[in-house]
Amino acid sequence: MMVKPALSELIDKVDSKYTLVTISSKRARQIMAHEDLLYENPVTLALQELADGFYGWERNDESGSAKEIEKVNQEEGDADGALS
Repeated sequence: MMVKPALSELIDKVDSKYTLVTISSKRARQIMAHEDLLYENPVTLALQELADGFYGWERNDESGSAKEIEKVNQEEGDADGALS
């Protein structure tokens, strides 16, 4: 069974597996709260969005924690999709 997107593709987008789990789980919770999904797993959808570049992250210098950033909806002015 092939898992898509591949872990090697996703790990290139973040600095650690911990960051990958943290930001993808936050996005999956947002998807579950705002969308009525019949056939798609929200975690799979969140990982696919990360792989496609719909959102990313940046490291907070003061605390060392990751802060997620929305890339796609910023230009559309959609505040509901922003990660925090």
